Amino acid sequence: MRRIPKIHIALFVITFLSTLVVGTWHAMNIQLKSFEDIIKFVNFLLADPIKLYKGLPFSLTLMLILLCHELAHYIASTKNGVEATLPYFIPAPTVFGTLGAFIKMKSPITTRNALMDIGASGPIAGFVMSVFACAIGLSLSKVVPVAKVTDEIVFGPSLLFYGMAKLFLGSIPPDSGIAMNPIAFAGWIGFFVTSLNLIPVGQLDGGHIAYALLGERHGKISKILIGVLVVMGVLVYEGWIVWAVLLIMLGFRHPPIVYSDIPLDHKRKIVGWLALAIFVVTFTPIPVMVTGLIVAIIIK
Repeated sequence: MRRIPKIHIALFVITFLSTLVVGTWHAMNIQLKSFEDIIKFVNFLLADPIKLYKGLPFSLTLMLILLCHELAHYIASTKNGVEATLPYFIPAPTVFGTLGAFIKMKSPITTRNALMDIGASGPIAGFVMSVFACAIGLSLSKVVPVAKVTDEIVFGPSLLFYGMAKLFLGSIPPDSGIAMNPIAFAGWIGFFVTSLNLIPVGQLDGGHIAYALLGERHGKISKILIGVLVVMGVLVYEGWIVWAVLLIMLGFRHPPIVYSDIPLDHKRKIVGWLALAIFVVTFTPIPVMVTGLIVAIIIK
């Protein structure tokens, strides 16, 4: 008889609630500039919890993106005979309400083909859901003058988000930004999470893909890319230094697979390069930015 996965369910529910609270905060456009502001906001929600319905579009969309990403990993693992846990969701008091989710593989990965299936399935599934979210959300968003929203949290666009914004909203003047619908913001986060996972370093999803494609050369590429992140942290956005340090702590190397002599088939090579192309178009050089540097994406 199977046990009820209590920890997984509990973390899912808590993460849903944390993203619901954050979604409500964004939807109500409440400024939280101090600890006292946070306490007031929490007391406001406790006094009138029905207001949490305002956070549902953001929360449900983001949770669906994360769930699709992790379930794709889980299904690919099971299909390839690799034992894996159900997704662990991570609630967090951040502007996203979560630090994402992950599954834990409990048995070795046997072949490069299996590694590619497991590594690429999650980002591709999450990416597809994020595209739908951005398309729906951007169609409900609007262009506003940046000068009117100088106190808002401002995020930078990836190549794909910028292209989709132009498609759905038309030309965006240099002094304007996008007041994002909550669904669009969840889609933006989906792109951002996808790109972070697809960085071809260590044991990130991108690291799995790079190892399946390139074998032991993956280690050298990991070191080079961490160096690139450090340089970007100095010249572009300091947050990349933090990410580089975390990746160093997690390690450059990828554990060997059982049957490394079995080559990657042609179909999976195409999938691997497709995943790396997704990384390029979803990567955001300046995730959080100063108003006016580039086309602003503004939470509303």
